[in-house]
Amino acid sequence: MKNLILILCFALSFLHAEAQEKTIKGTVTADFDGVPLQGVNVIIKGTSQGTQTNLEGKYSINASADDVLLFSYIGYVKISKKVNDALVIDVAMQIDNSTLDEVVVVGYGTQKRTVSTGAVSVVSSEKKVPTKSANFSQILSGQVAGVNVATGSGQPGSNSTVNLRGVSSLHSNIEPLFIIDGVPVDEANFRSLKKSDIAKVSVLKDAGATSIYGNRGAAGVILITTKNGNYKPINTEHYAKIQENPFKYSSQTPLSTFSIDVDKASYSNVRRMINNGETVPPNAVKLEEMVNYFNYNYPQPTNEHPFSINTEVVETPWHKETQLVRIGLQGKTYANAILPASNLTFLIDVSGSMGSRNKLPLLKSAFKLLVNQLREKDKVSIIVYAGAAGVVLEPTSGDQKEKILAALDHLRSGGSTAGGAGIKLAYKLAEKHFKNNGNNRVILATDGDFNVGASSDDDMQSLIEEKRKSGVFLSVLGFGYGNYKDSKLETLADKGNGNHAYIDNMQEAQKVFGKEFGGTLFTIAKDVKIQVEFNPKKVQAYRLIGYENRLLADEDFVDDTKDAGELGSGHTVTALYEIIPVGIKSGYLKNQPDLKYTKLNTKENYEDELFTVKFRYKEPKEDTSIEMVHVQNDTITQATIDSNFAAAVALFGMQLRQSKYFNNATTTKVIELAESGRGEDKDGYRAEFIRLVKSYENLK
Repeated sequence: MKNLILILCFALSFLHAEAQEKTIKGTVTADFDGVPLQGVNVIIKGTSQGTQTNLEGKYSINASADDVLLFSYIGYVKISKKVNDALVIDVAMQIDNSTLDEVVVVGYGTQKRTVSTGAVSVVSSEKKVPTKSANFSQILSGQVAGVNVATGSGQPGSNSTVNLRGVSSLHSNIEPLFIIDGVPVDEANFRSLKKSDIAKVSVLKDAGATSIYGNRGAAGVILITTKNGNYKPINTEHYAKIQENPFKYSSQTPLSTFSIDVDKASYSNVRRMINNGETVPPNAVKLEEMVNYFNYNYPQPTNEHPFSINTEVVETPWHKETQLVRIGLQGKTYANAILPASNLTFLIDVSGSMGSRNKLPLLKSAFKLLVNQLREKDKVSIIVYAGAAGVVLEPTSGDQKEKILAALDHLRSGGSTAGGAGIKLAYKLAEKHFKNNGNNRVILATDGDFNVGASSDDDMQSLIEEKRKSGVFLSVLGFGYGNYKDSKLETLADKGNGNHAYIDNMQEAQKVFGKEFGGTLFTIAKDVKIQVEFNPKKVQAYRLIGYENRLLADEDFVDDTKDAGELGSGHTVTALYEIIPVGIKSGYLKNQPDLKYTKLNTKENYEDELFTVKFRYKEPKEDTSIEMVHVQNDTITQATIDSNFAAAVALFGMQLRQSKYFNNATTTKVIELAESGRGEDKDGYRAEFIRLVKSYENLK
């Protein structure tokens, strides 16, 4: 009897164990390409208990051995799986053959079948669509099998993301190719369309999309014909407004104070526009970045300071009655082999807006140039962000190049853009693996089109100002056009103790990551400020050419809490002033009021001095500034080769900016100056500038 009771107890406990719930996990993918599917419904049969797959196609659900899991997703065959003893159930879903490989949306209300490899579905404009669906992308949502339209954050106003053949992980491409009236466009242009604009839309999801459009069509193709048939892509690029520096009387404002700027993004961005035959927006032209794109023949420092100081005063080439002052800094150059070990965190935007050829594909090729220069002692991590942020490569030694390159190769674009979340995660990882005596840097690569979470310029400034306290530096690389957010990326670089470059082609990538590797990644001086005091006995008025976004209050010069620019290994910085000598009448100057209490009182023994320039900088790990002083006499010299070329670039920039100060000088004058300033030009950058000016002249 006792044995029978024991057997019954054992049997009951076994049955109870069978009925106990356990956690089932798995990944759902598309069977034809292995792409993870987000949003697949996973439900326990006969119940309302269920879940959905996440961004990487993963799910987790509590179920018992007797339960059956049902997997369903629009456009795919439903699948059922008995749990039994399994703890992991992976599913590969097949496209439902009864659904359609091409969809035609007829805006004028008629239904028409077109030739395709499968059946054709029609979504007519007569269909009732919620009145709140202001843009056309929402019409496809829920109407077309295999087409998913979702917002990145779920918040009102969030950008929608259109996906064909399922939603992928951060590692896979989910952005289809959008073609409107025969012109490839980005998703922002697609979202801007209204239902009333559309004549016809074809959605290609099968292998034919790739055979016709190549790899760019691998995630599907949406072909749109508008009623007018001449759609022009919208441009959502954004540049901060620039108020050009005016002439200032030295008797009233003798001090000019600003932060250095080694950014060069403006020049390569302007070059891209001219080469594409586009109109250059005046606010896209930052004169200091145009001038500083080029290196000048300044001598290496010979003392304990990390840079040399050089000044020159010549007659202004575009105005005979003024003088041009050139102030140049040359950062000490360190051989790449002796640079300290690097802790680099690649922060890469893989959102849907990065799908264009000039964005993520170019970005990956550019980063490969950097990876190939890494040493064993260097470490690289890779973080990506779209609708969310994630780590795709933990810190990896620079000698494991194949592993790093493979991680880059697997990156695909898709989803919204949670830039703020990506920045936070990147800094967290960089701080976790901080090298006390090394180079700790986050390298952000993006078009700057953040649209989830913290995204405004002010949000980015607050975020990055907090993060820079960690001692991690920031480099910002801009890619692409049409929705490029220059102002946001400049803010990040300026406030993050870093630099900003715009990469428009592989030649520029080679310049940034190849020829200027050390300067891009290794800071030799931070918070570098310049303050120039002009002698009012010699200088009637002056104006700083460029640096409008870098101006500082005079008292900020001696305030070590004020942020300023960074100087990298081998970097040069050039600043230009145009000055009006005492006694010259100029239409640029307005009458100045008489002062009752303040009188000009210049000491006689300074009469041979034109100006005094002071520099303050901090060593990379220090918080206290070091000051340097340089005095320039009033000698006017013959313009050097470098002076002529710097003047040519500044003059061209003023013309592009439609400045009131270039004295109606022509592009012929720019070319003349540039030719006389071409010099040795080993890398051909100055010759390229001359060709660019000539191209611009032909466009006018």
